[in-house]
Amino acid sequence: MSDDVSVKICGLTTLEQIQAAATAGARYVGFVFFPKSPRHLDVPKAAELAGQVPLGIAKVALTVNATDAELDRILASVPLDMLQLHGKESPARVSEVKERYGLPVMKAIGVADQADLAQIDVYSQVADQLLIDAKPPKEAVLPGGNGLSFDWRLLAGRKYWQCPWMLAGGLTPDNVAEAVLMTGAQQVDVSSGVESAPGIKDAEKIRAFLSAVSG
Repeated sequence: MSDDVSVKICGLTTLEQIQAAATAGARYVGFVFFPKSPRHLDVPKAAELAGQVPLGIAKVALTVNATDAELDRILASVPLDMLQLHGKESPARVSEVKERYGLPVMKAIGVADQADLAQIDVYSQVADQLLIDAKPPKEAVLPGGNGLSFDWRLLAGRKYWQCPWMLAGGLTPDNVAEAVLMTGAQQVDVSSGVESAPGIKDAEKIRAFLSAVSG
């Protein structure tokens, strides 16, 4: 592994979790704005936490098919560096959000098989970054954070698209080194893989994950 691989810890809900992520060396922290998620934050709490994130760590808002009104409300109070669109937003919607808010946009792409890779090429032309995640099961309530992985061999040899990308989906301290080796990912995202229970981040697991990435 290499120190050049950047890590995003998503779904943080307490100051202690932010401190653990920062101390371990995370370069991004993610706040979830999706009421069905056990990691959901209301705007006042997110604003409070975002204000505590150390300089140099990018603050990312995860939203799911959010309207302009919802994004307006979040951005009016929460100091953010990036918007992560984790729903079924179209390429046109990605462009709209970028233009309206002037922030970089990361679009999540769900992958289950080879056919899903085509949309990566499409979204790479409009997004600033891509999050390549495991496609959720049809019955899933959450679009991400389900602890599922996909066949990383699908990404082997595809180190570059038209924009930077981040690997997500079922990553843990035990498998992230293999995932990076297999895919050539320069960035990885973890949520449930560093939790002791749904929505409860574990500081030791966060440290172990960052150690496995840089190890």
